[in-house]
Amino acid sequence: MAGVIEGDDGIVSGINVTPLVDIMLVLLVVFMVTAKLTDANAIPLDLPKAASGGEVQTVFTVTVGADGTLFVDGARIDGDDALRASARAALAKTPELRTVLRASAGASYGSVLHVMDELRESGVQKIAFAADPKAAPQAR
Repeated sequence: MAGVIEGDDGIVSGINVTPLVDIMLVLLVVFMVTAKLTDANAIPLDLPKAASGGEVQTVFTVTVGADGTLFVDGARIDGDDALRASARAALAKTPELRTVLRASAGASYGSVLHVMDELRESGVQKIAFAADPKAAPQAR
């Protein structure tokens, strides 16, 4: 018996917690299911560790122009062999090398994907894409 009633006008001296426990269990199940679903759609990222004052992070920058020209750390290179050689040399200096791939908005998807494949074949595993932030909408 969840509550005790004394007479017709008596006071309920107990609280029935069964409905509260039922609701909490249902909410727990709902949160567990939705947490799993939202995690499945997340993009896996390799986030950098917090930098200390003495550490300097080396970044290998590859730029793809609108016409397909390639630049490595600001210097123009010709051909896939030069790209692979530059990537291997940078990777030999820094095993935890991070690469930033900058592509012009006019560059074709195929040329960007080709550069990414060449970097992967060279042993580069950490590739990020650079983008300019959008201008904030102005208040009217």
